[in-house]
Amino acid sequence: MTTLNRLSYLFILALSLQCLSVIAQDRPNVIFILTDQWRSTALGYAGNKQVKTPNLDRFSRESVNFKNCVSVLPICTPYRAALMTGRYPTTTGMITNDIYLPDRELCMAEIFKAAGYSTAFYGKWHIDGHGRMNNVQPDRRQGFEYWKGSECSHDFNNMPYYENEDPALKYWEGYSPFSMEADIEKYLTERSKEVDPFLLFISLETPHFSKHIAPKKYMDMYPPASLELPENVDIQKFPKVRDELQEYYAHCTATDEAIGKLLEKLKSLGMYDRSIIVFSADHGEMMGSHSVRPREKQVAWDESVKTPFLIRFPGIDKQAGRSTLTPITTPDVLPTMLSLAGVSIPGAIEGEDLARVVRNPDKKVDRAALFMNVYYNAPSPYFEYRAVKTNKYTYIKSTEKVAFLFDNLSDPLQMNNLIENPASARLIEKMEKTLRRELAKIGDEEFKSHEYYFKKFGMNFNGSKKEQVPYSTSPGQQLPVISPNSN
Repeated sequence: MTTLNRLSYLFILALSLQCLSVIAQDRPNVIFILTDQWRSTALGYAGNKQVKTPNLDRFSRESVNFKNCVSVLPICTPYRAALMTGRYPTTTGMITNDIYLPDRELCMAEIFKAAGYSTAFYGKWHIDGHGRMNNVQPDRRQGFEYWKGSECSHDFNNMPYYENEDPALKYWEGYSPFSMEADIEKYLTERSKEVDPFLLFISLETPHFSKHIAPKKYMDMYPPASLELPENVDIQKFPKVRDELQEYYAHCTATDEAIGKLLEKLKSLGMYDRSIIVFSADHGEMMGSHSVRPREKQVAWDESVKTPFLIRFPGIDKQAGRSTLTPITTPDVLPTMLSLAGVSIPGAIEGEDLARVVRNPDKKVDRAALFMNVYYNAPSPYFEYRAVKTNKYTYIKSTEKVAFLFDNLSDPLQMNNLIENPASARLIEKMEKTLRRELAKIGDEEFKSHEYYFKKFGMNFNGSKKEQVPYSTSPGQQLPVISPNSN
């Protein structure tokens, strides 16, 4: 979106609200709880009998559960950019980690702010590209007014943040999900005195891999020897995978506790039934499945791509506790939330408004959710791909060939690739047409290798062998800022 179109939308929206005498305070609050690397199966309500997530299990009974939610590009920065803009990575150029989302893009908080919402952000941002430990300056916060956030860190017991206009680096005390949640309760208490609606975006860094820092209480809940592994994990290749899983589940349970306290606070303040509340994650976690080491994502299997997605809205009534197989991908989230909130959807948004499914999850809407990997940030078995997920199938194509076709209903662990089965020929043809149709919608039908997109968006990595922004590890460390050019 050009800067002129972005400003025009915001002006027209603000003007239309005045002309139509829309009363902002009648709109629902919007609260988005984003977690980091929480795979869709690591929850009790998803059928996992090992991990303890009682609060989210309860919330699932009060929400609509999208069982086929996929991360449009399952690493941090591309996902977050797509969520904030409702646009695909190949449109915005946000195709790899640690790059800067340019201010020409119209983002979630700017849209809600123009509709009369106050806006607040807590936690991990990761679309600023100016260094992981540096302040996301106020003019780069894409419409968020109240701010207690940082670019990126996974030190959960020494988590940095910057507060509003204060340039001083601060740290959350103790385990960050707990200290952040306690602070958010104070914010909500103050907000309860106001009449205008608010958008509150909570971006928790857990349960993203981070060794030896989960609270002992939660580690003790998961003795490694007691943990069962899916059939698609090669224990011979990853003999310590249960140790990894122990800490992962510990972070899940601790984070669940923090979220539970937050939800109870919303209830006590009378906000719970007056708010759109979403729980989700940016991507999953392979944890040794399909011979991919623990801590990884970005590949096309469900362990990496599928994320939880629970959504509650005012007037949910009999829909509470219902689930749907209708697929949803990241760019669909913003238009869906705008629609539920009664805010007009900008024309530049590429995702589909799925409010009709949220309001009626029993309705069978079989659509294709598009997801991709444009550039591999790690070595083999990673590859560049485009893929679609329907109610039943996942179809994955690399730049060179059709790679995978899975029947997810009969083969939930995706161990039986149907590509080599002659009986799948007509199905492959159908799925190929589906993929090409979805890619054509975003101008990427003949998708190419990553070099094409780097050139298209003018991203220069200064001749580095690995076309990736180096991690910055200390405040003030200056690195080249990589940002997609307008095209």
